[in-house]
Amino acid sequence: MRRKRILHKIFPTYLLIILISILGAGGYISISLREFYISKTTKDMEIRALFLMSQLRGNFTLNHRDALDALCKTLGRSTSTRITMILPSGEVLADSYGIPQIMDNHGERPEVKEALAGRTGSSIHYSRILYEDMLYFAAPVIEKGEVIGAIRVAQPMAEINEALNSLYVKIALGGVFTAVLAAIMSLVVSRWISRPIVMMKEGAEHFARGEFGEKLRIPDIEELAGLADMLNQMAQNMDEKIRLVIHERNEREVILSSMQEGLLAVDVKGCILTMNSAMKKMFGIRLSETKGRPLLEVIRNIDLRRFIAQSIKSGKLTEAVIALPGPEERFLQVHGSILRNAEGENMGTLTVLNDITRVRLLENMRKEFIANISHEIKTPITSIKACVETLRDEGGADADTIQRFLDILARQTDRLNNIIDDLLTLSRIEWLEEKSEIKLEEVNICDLLQVCILESKEKSSARKVEVILKCDPGFSAVANPSLLEQAAANLLDNAIKYSKEGGTVIIDVSRESADFIIKVIDNGYGIAREHLSRIFERFYRVDKDRSRQSGGTGLGLAIVKHIAYAHGGTVRADSTPGKGSTFTLRLPISGSA
Repeated sequence: MRRKRILHKIFPTYLLIILISILGAGGYISISLREFYISKTTKDMEIRALFLMSQLRGNFTLNHRDALDALCKTLGRSTSTRITMILPSGEVLADSYGIPQIMDNHGERPEVKEALAGRTGSSIHYSRILYEDMLYFAAPVIEKGEVIGAIRVAQPMAEINEALNSLYVKIALGGVFTAVLAAIMSLVVSRWISRPIVMMKEGAEHFARGEFGEKLRIPDIEELAGLADMLNQMAQNMDEKIRLVIHERNEREVILSSMQEGLLAVDVKGCILTMNSAMKKMFGIRLSETKGRPLLEVIRNIDLRRFIAQSIKSGKLTEAVIALPGPEERFLQVHGSILRNAEGENMGTLTVLNDITRVRLLENMRKEFIANISHEIKTPITSIKACVETLRDEGGADADTIQRFLDILARQTDRLNNIIDDLLTLSRIEWLEEKSEIKLEEVNICDLLQVCILESKEKSSARKVEVILKCDPGFSAVANPSLLEQAAANLLDNAIKYSKEGGTVIIDVSRESADFIIKVIDNGYGIAREHLSRIFERFYRVDKDRSRQSGGTGLGLAIVKHIAYAHGGTVRADSTPGKGSTFTLRLPISGSA
């Protein structure tokens, strides 16, 4: 149904009431005027009849018909009135316009009947003589107490109607003027009444859109004033509640978006209730709006869908680990709990996912570390034990044999000592890194690298490897001299060790923005791509046999990595198998430990 404005309801109602009132009043006035005018005319005719009656005493007989007829015609023309004299038998004695002798008997005329009965009478009916409606008045002629006839006076209704029509036009014009004036006034009043309501409607629309800044004006109509005041109070309460809801929602969104754990709420029908950004990131979901969508449309991982279905079905706390396939396989620890409403009814399930890939990686690294360190320590201990048992069993061994075994004991002891020293060094660097207690000072980088080259001279000469330093002699930076020297020495030692005999190692120092970069470049055997991400792990070896033969402990690059971290820098390796490797140590020039 089409809705209408309140103005369009009030104004037509007022206008209809006014029109009905004017029409009713006009009709009543018209009827009253007609009755009044007829009554007044009838009274005038009565006066005329009585006057004429007083002039006819003793002459109201057939003997005086001619004289009476002439009198009627004379008076009738002069007064524009029809005068008729009627005998008790109903025979017309005289008439202003007709010939009495041929006129019908008037005894049955209503007004004549009343007059012959001794009473005055009046009526309106059609005249066959004048061919029009006439207003008739008849009065009895009485002599000596007896009715000897009747005198009837008639007035044409056309004259009365003409006079009344003139009045009706004036009444109609007055009614139209009154109606127009009343319509204007009713429109003004309707607007005056509807304006506060319209203003409250507009204000309510602002409130509905969440615009609570402006309050409604209080109108001077008591009922509307109370309504406006209640709307203002309601708007204020709504504003406070909406602000509270928005604040709580923002807090919830901040918490959910800040979570590293993925969070997914699903109803009992398998449709998503909410999902945080970490969850979308875990599963590569790019949909901006997931609420209300079936889980099957959003998440393709069958293990997770099976877990959620089982969690909803069981109604208990559940836990599992699922794998996410991809270029790098990831593992998620999944916890499921039941969502319940205020009445304790099951609404669905809440699933929290933790990425434990790094934890598993660290666990694997821990296991490998334990296995490697056990192997690295066990190997020299086994050699030492074997030498000792051999010397003990061969008490009469010659001096050369004893010396050979003693050399093995010394070499394995040195190897074991180097492992322990590197472990202690690595532990000390990590401790300094955590406590941020590394002492920094300005160091001439070129001089420090020259010292490293001199210390490795024996190894480089033995393998006929040429070491070339590219560095500005005046270049200096803020660093820990001993740690930086150890990192550079480990990188240089590693490059010489894995360079081809007669090869070249280049140490290149450069500056980039706020950092200085030390690159150690060799043209050795290179490192396969799958090993590059792990060569800085403890005891990780690309070629285990070659590393042990060269006397390495497997901790050199791990020490370099932690020295870089302790200075707020980084280290990386780039390599092409068969062409050589490049180790890049990037540290801040001003120091940031």
